[in-house]
Amino acid sequence: MTVHGRKGFTLIELVVVIGIIALLIGILAPALQRAKKQAGDIKCRSNLRQIGMAADLYAGTFDSYIPRGIGGASGMAWFQVFMPFLSQKPIGDDYRNVTIYRCPGYPDKEQTVCYVINGWEFEGRDDKEGQERLMPTRLSSSNRRSYAVYIADNEDGAWRDIITDADGLGNDRCDVWNRGHLPISDSRDVDKGRRVARNRHKDGSNCLFLDWHVEWEAADQINADMWRFRY
Repeated sequence: MTVHGRKGFTLIELVVVIGIIALLIGILAPALQRAKKQAGDIKCRSNLRQIGMAADLYAGTFDSYIPRGIGGASGMAWFQVFMPFLSQKPIGDDYRNVTIYRCPGYPDKEQTVCYVINGWEFEGRDDKEGQERLMPTRLSSSNRRSYAVYIADNEDGAWRDIITDADGLGNDRCDVWNRGHLPISDSRDVDKGRRVARNRHKDGSNCLFLDWHVEWEAADQINADMWRFRY
């Protein structure tokens, strides 16, 4: 009786198998990367919707006022005064535990505040430049809530502060009140350089509007008029 030995793979067969695996990886990798970015985009929009819910609850508690650059007389930033109204409760009253404030697409994972708020005040229809507003504004004073941006993606870059604690550098630079802050700006000035992300999500930024809906806006379409509370 003849005993036949087991036949293994030949070198050519192994090369073919490895080649097929490499080809499949090459085909699937871009799709997986796109899926990861899409998931991050969905998470970012969810964050903004939850911030919008907190802003609405805040307004209901404080006679329709909502924070702008600074939350109020306390001198706290907007992301601090919203904490009691967030669905995710901070541990030890520390905003850094609130993952809602972090966009998955922000490159530097040390950043604790990945969004910037509308601090732009215009005196009237003919005012094209506006100025910074630090104190709260009545939400009911806005006659264009579905068109006015309230919060948008924070830009990343060497000129942008990485905020790591409540009293750290950059807490006062999380608002938008100047044309240089817009995503179409090429300025990298610390105070007046770009603050709204130019290409965080598909060459644009996710935006929370004053009626609390969230929308993606192309960077080249985000203009000063979109930050007007009134007029």
